[in-house]
Amino acid sequence: MNSADRKDSVSTTDVRELIVIGGGPAGYTAALYAARANLNPLVIEGFAWGGQLMITSDVENYPGYPTGILGPEMMQDFRKQAERFGTEFITDDVTKVDFSERPFGVWVGETEYRAESIIVATGANARQLGLETEKTLQGRGVSYCAVCDAAFFKEREVIVVGGGDSAMEEANFLAKFATRVTVIHRRESFRASPIMVDRAQGNERIQFVLDSVVEEVLGTDDGRVTGVLVRNLKTGEETEIAADGLFVAIGHDPNTALFRGQIDMDEAGYIVTRGKTTETNIEGVFAAGDVQDHVYRQAVTAAGSGTMAALDAERWLAAQHGQPEAALATPRNW
Repeated sequence: MNSADRKDSVSTTDVRELIVIGGGPAGYTAALYAARANLNPLVIEGFAWGGQLMITSDVENYPGYPTGILGPEMMQDFRKQAERFGTEFITDDVTKVDFSERPFGVWVGETEYRAESIIVATGANARQLGLETEKTLQGRGVSYCAVCDAAFFKEREVIVVGGGDSAMEEANFLAKFATRVTVIHRRESFRASPIMVDRAQGNERIQFVLDSVVEEVLGTDDGRVTGVLVRNLKTGEETEIAADGLFVAIGHDPNTALFRGQIDMDEAGYIVTRGKTTETNIEGVFAAGDVQDHVYRQAVTAAGSGTMAALDAERWLAAQHGQPEAALATPRNW
């Protein structure tokens, strides 16, 4: 973007120290740490704030919630805690960015917000089957994370959809809890590595339904998964398979389209960070959470990554202002 384009937009007069793009575990945690460090962060959280946890029912594996908590409620807690220390929020979507010069430009519609540093925490979305019944039963038996939800299906029967490494890994993990795991894949061959396929095929609790797709998720009137309707792609035959849960494992898409051509990404579109930091290829721009993590994808790891990004940004800003490490506002032991 050239300087003429920037002049044509409506610009806020203040240049902030930090803008966080995205509202989820990473973004809110980054904002919390940044606010406590007196960086006065602005979080442009998006209309779909809260991330994947907004379609998650019970969360039982996040420290500090011994009796569990609903995903949306947990995100409300995260947001309130960041707000308590002075974080400002804009519940709208970022429409464009300019990281070619500092201060960086971040637009919401025609309004430009400027900052010395940026934390990108836009997350990643699990790919869905695109079924209306899938959407209706999300969090009520339909899941996108076995590590998160497998424990809810002890001694029950579940279905995994997918044919890649993620699907095989999810099936093997679920087999530790469920009595039967049925893997449904649209082809006869798998995209997964041979070792992952062999491991799944060698598990007596895992069975396979190939050349087939899920046409409908079946459920009760009170909103509980009871199975799926499957169609064989070769014969056209439709069959009902009973199950208590459906795990969709067909991949994730990082929300990085906004930053293409400016921030370095890998072939899958995840932002590349340097070493054990949250630094990107652009000095002063940091990335946190699932937008740069295609391995763990957990709320707790995203929150930890948000902490790292806030500390990295704080240190970078201090260096720009000629402040020594000892002058930083955030205690090193918390």
